[in-house]
Parts: sequence; structure tokens; C-alpha cells
Amino acid sequence: MVRGQPSMQELIEGRRRHGFVGRGAERATFRANFELPPEDERHRFLFHVHGNAGVGKTFLVREMEQLARERGALTAYVDESVGSLPEAMAVLSRRFAAQGHRFKELDRLLAAYHERRHEAEAALLAPHETERPGPSAGSLTVARVGLVGLGMVPGVGAFAGVLDPAQLAQGADRLRAGLGARLRNEEDERLVLSPHAVLTPVLVRELSEAASAVPWIVLFFDTYERTGPFLDAWLHAVMATREHGLLPATVVVVTAGQRPFDTSRWGGFTDFVTDLPLGPFTETETRGLLADKGVVAEPVVEEVLRLTGGLPLLVSTLAEQRPADPDDIGDPSATAVERFLKWEPDPVRRAVALACALPRSLDLDVFRAAVECPDEDADALFGWLRGLPFVDGRGDRVRYHGLVREPMLRLQRRHSPRGWTERHERLAEVFGHWCDEAGTGLLDPDELWKHEPWRRLRLEASYHRLCARPRAALGDALSDVVEACRTGQVTGRNWARMIEEAGDAAGDPALRELGRGLTGTLADDEDGVAAAMDLLLARSALHGAGRALAHGVRARELRNAGEYERALAEYDRAVEIDPDEARVHYGRGFTHQLRGDFTAALAAFDRADELRPGTGWIIAERAETHRLAGRFEEAVADFDRAVALDPTDVDSLASRAVCRHALDQCEAARADFDRALGMDGTHIWALVRRARLHRDTDAWDKAFADLDRAARLEPDSAWVASERGDTYRLAAVSRRPSPNSAGPSASRPTTPRPWRAAGCRTTSWATARGHWPISTARSRWSRTTPGPW
Repeated sequence: MVRGQPSMQELIEGRRRHGFVGRGAERATFRANFELPPEDERHRFLFHVHGNAGVGKTFLVREMEQLARERGALTAYVDESVGSLPEAMAVLSRRFAAQGHRFKELDRLLAAYHERRHEAEAALLAPHETERPGPSAGSLTVARVGLVGLGMVPGVGAFAGVLDPAQLAQGADRLRAGLGARLRNEEDERLVLSPHAVLTPVLVRELSEAASAVPWIVLFFDTYERTGPFLDAWLHAVMATREHGLLPATVVVVTAGQRPFDTSRWGGFTDFVTDLPLGPFTETETRGLLADKGVVAEPVVEEVLRLTGGLPLLVSTLAEQRPADPDDIGDPSATAVERFLKWEPDPVRRAVALACALPRSLDLDVFRAAVECPDEDADALFGWLRGLPFVDGRGDRVRYHGLVREPMLRLQRRHSPRGWTERHERLAEVFGHWCDEAGTGLLDPDELWKHEPWRRLRLEASYHRLCARPRAALGDALSDVVEACRTGQVTGRNWARMIEEAGDAAGDPALRELGRGLTGTLADDEDGVAAAMDLLLARSALHGAGRALAHGVRARELRNAGEYERALAEYDRAVEIDPDEARVHYGRGFTHQLRGDFTAALAAFDRADELRPGTGWIIAERAETHRLAGRFEEAVADFDRAVALDPTDVDSLASRAVCRHALDQCEAARADFDRALGMDGTHIWALVRRARLHRDTDAWDKAFADLDRAARLEPDSAWVASERGDTYRLAAVSRRPSPNSAGPSASRPTTPRPWRAAGCRTTSWATARGHWPISTARSRWSRTTPGPW
């Protein structure tokens, strides 16, 4: 035997140590690629493994990593535990370091990224010295809206749903400006705002350095259906463009997910990709896996082949039981689920396994509700359940694998229809009770729908009601879908998926197709909500208040698209169905306000206030309408009410200050401006309007200080530049020395000031309206309690 060459026994032992059986063709294809130099046209730089859940993608990827290491490759494995590109790079760096290749510069920049981002966010959320400890509602809102707009919040969350694209863009601009003012230098700002642009060239450079010491570098990205949304475009840019530098030719990438590659992005790269679709095991592979577990009796093997259809997860589940006789498998006509439960001799555990398939996910509380066992037994049984091979036991909540859960559900529904209904109704009742507890103290329905714990429990309660009685529960479920879509598109998608899953579980094709249709429409980020409302309004099951809400949400989408007349027609339909829905009247009032019909807007806001007295966002918007109409005394009265209800409402404080300025209540106006800017120092509108107050009271230095600050925050704002220019002009007219020169202050300018009677608007403001939010209103995107419509 040649020295250094492994023996037959060592090779066999290594294979058994790997614990891998099957996928011989896929492994051979991957192994052969290392025999081809990168210059060879047959060499592939990218392998994509894909297939349905349960076909063994992760097992194959792990085996491919072992094969690569046997060829001397430096490897790194990334899965769904990462939630962003910087996290993925950190995992790559840790994997390389464990193999003796530290990426020092990448590690340094990653540490700086986390430190600078933490510093910037902490500064943005820090309270003003006059506030009680903890971030104010206003600062939280500014930070959250900005982070969403910059794409720095994974998944975005429901918060983005109440914001239109203009709000997100403005919030992102304000946060970007705020970060720029707080971070140490331009490099830090770029690192926080565009980490991929800073980190990727460093990663590529350090990969190139490592490539000089190893024959191959192989990067594995598993569960690509989860990581692909933030990795795919980046990976394409790294491999197929020169945007981030030149990647070594000895780098090979392996991705694994449920779907094939996106041909719209990778279509031109197919000559360099090997596609590895995975299906069920062949008979030979299934027999090999069973033999590896000691299951070799031919009658037993034949029955396992028949029951599993070669699906690796089910084959593995059955093999772990090591049945030695066909009687252990039972009646050949039984399903795979029944055979799995047959092998569990404890009837209590068998019942537990079935009962716990009903919820979509479980923690210990849900487990107790599903199983109804004594508390002293619950911990032990839940621990046993988490150890089952088809249960994903990671994290606080566990889930059944779909290949096992779905037949379990079918078995229970067909075996005992009444028992199925009763158990789901019981779970719906439990989730409903928990939902009520989570909503304690939240009387406003809009606050409830913004509260994630309440929303999650409501979702599960609705799922179980639909499973129990699909037709009877559909109307309420559709109303919830409307509320979910109103709250946010991501939330609406969660409800759509739930309806599809309930249709599958209940064996209701119509319900399943409705869920699929909603999921498809809500995938469109631009028009998805409006299309979803069209689908829902076509269903007779949606009636009463839910139908009115759907018309209201469709009206909101039309209004955000600038189609005011169509929006008002939808609001009218909503009022006809439910004249007592305050949010619809609010939305109609806001639409009239945008059209400049302040009389109609005030009438709608008055009706909304009657229906929901003491609601801050209704009162504040009515006050804003009074201000826009030049009714400053009425505006101040309403702003007083709004501020009393929410002392942290920066927008109401700033607008009240403008009204007081127009009424020559200069000291009171200055106090409001100072209070608002003390809570939010980046509030451009308040800064500029305070500058007008300063120049109107001959406080020229303060006026220029505010305008300079606004210009630093919004350097490209035409409105801010125009206001500063007007201030220079007025200072010159007043015969005051230049702001930067010494000398006594001049007397008050004697030139007329026509803007005073119109809420201090100038000609330059009217000219620059196109560069500022619609309707000359306050900076709407920073409202601390945004109206829901």
C-alpha cells in the first residue's frame, strides 16, 4: 500500500462516521469538480441543491463540506441562523478562523460596524435632558421609521405598514442625516448605512490572500429559501460582477434551498452552475439507509419502501425505530403516520404525538393546552416530544416537519371529525383567552393591531376556528385579514399564509385557494394591499364592519396613489355600510384636506371625533386642518387637546407654535418650538419655522443658527436653501450688519411682512412646496401617533 494512502478499512470507517447514505451521483459530481482546474470549461463555480422539505438537502450539503475538506479546501457553512449580510460575513470569518485562517481586517470592520451602529441608534433614542429616562415616543418613531426606510430592520415588521413610501423615504433621509451628525466620520457613516459596500471588498481581498495557501475555498449557504432574500443579490454581485473586486478562481459556492435559482438574476450564469435537484431516495439508497440502521429483514424493508415513498425524512424516522418483524409495522394498508405511532408502545406518548400536530407551533403552554395532561407530566412529555426526529426543537418554540404533520392531521380529521372540531375549538378558546390577556389595557383597536404578542395570538385563534368550522369562521377571519393588511403588508401576508394552511389542514379547497390568492397578491409590494382588498370584497362572507373596513383600506391605497376622487368614492361606500366607523371618517377627512377642501375635511373630522372622543390622532389632524385653513385660534384649541393627550407629540407642538406665531403670541410659540426640538432635534420643519420666529423678532443670529442646522441635516433641500436666502435678504433690507460681522443689531425691518397673516408663509415657501411633504403640513412621517387611515 502506498504510504499516505488510506486503507479500505479507514475509508469504510470514515463513511460510517459520516453517517451518510445515498446521493451517490450528486456526491460524485461535486467530487469530480475538484479534479478540474478553474480554467477548464467543465469546471463549475456554483452548485445549487434544491428540493422540497424533507429530501435531505442539509445532509447532502454537510457531506459535500466533508468532501471539500478531504480535498484540502478551506470551508465555511452558513444557514438560517443569520439574519443579515454582516451576520453572514461574521459566520464566514469565524469558520475560517477555526481552520487557522483569520480574516483580521474583516473582523475589525465587523466589530466597528456593530459598535458604531449601536452608538448611532442609542444616540437617536436617547432622551433629552428634560425627559424622563428612556426613549420618548417621538424619538422611537423617528428611529424606527428611518431604520425601516434604510432597510436596516430585518423583515421590517408591522410598523412599516402604517407608512406610505413617501413617509419611509423622508424618515430614512432624516435618520441618515441624524446618523451623519452623530457618527465620528464619513467612513463610519458609510459603514453603518452601507455595510455591504465596505465589508465585501475586504472579504474578497482576504479570500484572495487565503487562496494562496489552500487549493480550494468552498462557501456553503444552506436554507437558501430563508437567507436568499438578503444574500442572493450580493452573491451574484460578488461572483458575476467586478463591483467588489476580483474573486479567486479557486472559490466554489454551494447553495441549498427549496426553490431553483432565480433565472431572472442568474440566467446568464448557467454555464458556470451545476443544478442539483433532489427528489426521494432511490430504492437502493433507501435500502442502504435502512441497512446502516440494522434494518435488513426483507419483509420489513419492503413495507418501509411502500409506506415512505423514499422520502428521506420518513425513511430515517422509520429506520430509527429498527423494526425487526413485519408485525412491528402492522397492516399494509395503514398510512406512514399510523405505522410510526404503532412503533411507540406507550399509548400516552402516541396520543401526545397526534395531539401536538394540531397547533402550528408549540411552546410548553401550547403543549399543555393541546395535550391536557397533569402539570407534573408536562415537562417530561414535552422534552420527549422535542427529541423526536421530525420535530424541530431549536429555540423556545418547536414545529413538526410538514411531511409528518400533514398526514397526522389528515388521519385525525378523517378518523374522528367531531373530535377534530372539538379539539380545534378548545385550542381556539385557549388562544382567544390569551389574546384577551395580552390586550389588557389596550382599548384602541389600532393599538391592539400594532401589539405583536396580541396579534400573534389572534392569528392562532383564527387558525383553529377555521380548522374547526371553516364556513362559520370565514367571515371573522376575512375581517381580520383586512385589519392585518391595514396594519402592514407583512402582517397581511402572515394572515394569508394562515388561511392557506387552515385550508390544507381542514381539507377545504376553497379556503386553501383563497389563502394562496391572497399570498400571491400581497407579494406585490406596490399594489398588493389594494389587490388583496379586491379579492376580499369579491367574497360574500366578508360583510358588515369588515366590508366597510376593506373599502376604507382600498380608499387609503388610492389616496396614497394620488387618486383622491376614487378614494372618496370608496370612503363613501364604507360609510354607507358602517356609518359609525371613525377611522373611515378620519380617512375621508384627510383625503379632503389633501384636496384643499378644508370645510369637508373638518366635517369628517368632527364626525370622527364624535364617534371616538378623546382620540389624539383625530384631534391633531383636525387641528392641522384648521391651521391650513388659516383658523389659528381654533387650531390652537385643538392642538391644546392633542398635546394634553400626548405631551410627546412633537408635530402638534410644532404646529401649535406656528399658529401662536401667527397670532403674535411669540413667547408661547418659542416655548412650543423649544419643547418640540428638545424632543426631536432633527425636526426640519420645526427648525425652519422657529428660524422664521427668530427673524420676526430680530433674533437674527438664532435664526441663522437654526437654518444652518437645518441645512446640515438636509443639505439638498431647496426649501431650506430658499428660507436661508430669504433670511439673508431680509437681514440686508433691515440694514443690519452681516451675520458674521461685528456691530450693533439693527432695528426691526420696516418692510412689510405679508406672510404673517397666512401662518408665516413666504413666496419662497410656496415656490419650494414641491420639495417638501404634501399639503404644507407638518412633517407627517414623524407623527408619534399616526392616524390609521
